[in-house]
Amino acid sequence: MANTNTVATLLAMKQRGEKISQVTCYDYSTARLIRETGINTILVGDSLGNTMQGYDTTLPVTMEEMITYGRSVVRGCPDAFIIMDMPFMSYQISPAQALENAGRLIKETGANAVKLEGGAAVTEQIRAIVDAGIPVCAHLGMTPQSVNVFGGFKVQGKGEANARRILEDAFAVQEAGAFMAVLECVPPKLAALITQKVSMITIGIGAGAGCDGQVLVLQDMLGITASAPKFVRRFGEIGAAMTEALRAYDAEVKSGSFPAEAESYVKSDCPDDVLRELETQYS
Repeated sequence: MANTNTVATLLAMKQRGEKISQVTCYDYSTARLIRETGINTILVGDSLGNTMQGYDTTLPVTMEEMITYGRSVVRGCPDAFIIMDMPFMSYQISPAQALENAGRLIKETGANAVKLEGGAAVTEQIRAIVDAGIPVCAHLGMTPQSVNVFGGFKVQGKGEANARRILEDAFAVQEAGAFMAVLECVPPKLAALITQKVSMITIGIGAGAGCDGQVLVLQDMLGITASAPKFVRRFGEIGAAMTEALRAYDAEVKSGSFPAEAESYVKSDCPDDVLRELETQYS
């Protein structure tokens, strides 16, 4: 199923008031399944540090790891609009560093855009990347790479000063050239106001229904993770189904009921006389 989503078609969806769906993905097999759906965009998030590697934060994830996971997703869904996260310290040092690493992510994975966290502080990085012809998605509000500054994963934008800062950040990244911004853990009314005031696409995660679209971590929405944030809706209980299937497999292997004859290559088995000869030879 061809995915015809582009920067232009996604922006047109916003203008028409159509909602945009986004989900994280980190591997080939899952990307193949997403290809068969109507989901508009895939985010290869540095959240893979949590979901795929077992870290408490996204901070340890490297450029090389992002490229490896990103390549896998592109192979599974080559015609989707795929956004690559720029990992911690891959863009903060300078616009030149940001441009070099953004170029690597696009060139070495085949993805369509990059995402980086921060507002006014990273506008020069955004500008450099966009000027090179690479679409940029910004990330405002609760930015997970700043977890140590925030003192945990907390709602951002409470109070007038913080609300004003996030709104100004939104205008700043848009002016720098970002075509999309993820709004994470932002109060719903503020997220809706930002969505109304900017021309770029807003994608909410824990930011209410007023954004142009929504993103969820795949493992959270499918019930694979043990626990999930308040804003997550379980759209399936795949984790429980996987556990049940693995238990059944374990039990049937140990009981000897798997594999059955139907699951064996009986027709191509060695002739009995050959087996008897081998048995005699190695007795």
